Amino acid sequence: MPPLMRHYLCLLLSLGLLATTVASAETIAVIGTGRVAGALGPEFALQGHEIIYGSRDPSRAEVQALVARTDGPATAMGQAEAAANADIVVIAVPGTAAVDVVRSLGDLSGKLILDPTNITTNAEDGFRVHAVDTSNAELIQAAAPGARVVKAFNTLNYQTMIDPASSGGPVTIPIVGDDAEAKRTIADLAVGMGFEVVDLGPLRYAHVLEEMLVIWVNARSLGTPFDYHLRRRPAQ
Repeated sequence: MPPLMRHYLCLLLSLGLLATTVASAETIAVIGTGRVAGALGPEFALQGHEIIYGSRDPSRAEVQALVARTDGPATAMGQAEAAANADIVVIAVPGTAAVDVVRSLGDLSGKLILDPTNITTNAEDGFRVHAVDTSNAELIQAAAPGARVVKAFNTLNYQTMIDPASSGGPVTIPIVGDDAEAKRTIADLAVGMGFEVVDLGPLRYAHVLEEMLVIWVNARSLGTPFDYHLRRRPAQ
């Protein structure tokens, strides 16, 4: 998000002019403190949500710097503790580690899990391919069967998350999940960041979203980068 817009939103929050957003504020645990965490956490905070960064070393200087640059209530603590104290849990870790991390977080029953991860590997010709038979999102759901998993934010890079306008046009966040209310919650977060949202169905289609990332990565390696914009049309 551009600095001027960020400042304006912070001013509205401080004046209480975003009361509707704040009234429905959630506590969001962002598990991980890398680039994706550093993009999503501050953006969600600007919408009035409390952010808890889950880190293996919450006292580390880089983690505390992320807390400091997150406008609004933000703290850092251990990963399992962060998840236990949150309504929404964002798995902002490398895709190869995501399932093991989810298993380490304890009982996530009733919580909304946002999965922005991808898991890919190199094919023999050097292009990226999907690395699991189903999807990371379905594996996460199996690891946390009592949670509500939504797949979203996996088809773009962290820089576009921070500043959607940098793509030069509208950007679409495709989402899938089995719980309609959970998908609405994630859609609201995405819209609040300046994105459009398209619901592509239940969680069993998460592999489609993860394959969309494979195509996105391969296009960049070919020198033809793009961002997803799925143009909506009126229902017929």
